[in-house]
Amino acid sequence: QVHLVESGGGLVQAGGSLRLSCAASGGSFSLYTMAWFRQAPGKEREFAATITWSGTSTYYADSVKDRFTISRDNAKNTVYLQMNSLKPEDTAVYYCAAARTYLLTYRGSVTSWGQGTQVTVSP
Repeated sequence: QVHLVESGGGLVQAGGSLRLSCAASGGSFSLYTMAWFRQAPGKEREFAATITWSGTSTYYADSVKDRFTISRDNAKNTVYLQMNSLKPEDTAVYYCAAARTYLLTYRGSVTSWGQGTQVTVSP
């Protein structure tokens, strides 16, 4: 399993942008499909975006499609989430996740979680 550490969260106004990073260690990062999930207060953790080990395939939740972009740099053992046109409903703790699977959209399939980073979008 890999150890994951997120960074880049913060407070931003609606319409703004943030870039989250997730640094991996302790495993063969390039073999893992990576994903971002998020959890808003009082709600279940939900899928946001995923990218395959090679970076050739990505998939997004409808709620973030066309606004968020997931990418990875296997040389740096890091996955990113570029978030544009942020909305107050994007406010959540964002978690990095990893698994040896094709696309990672189901939280039950996750084998490694990061500790999470808070993103708050003000109106």
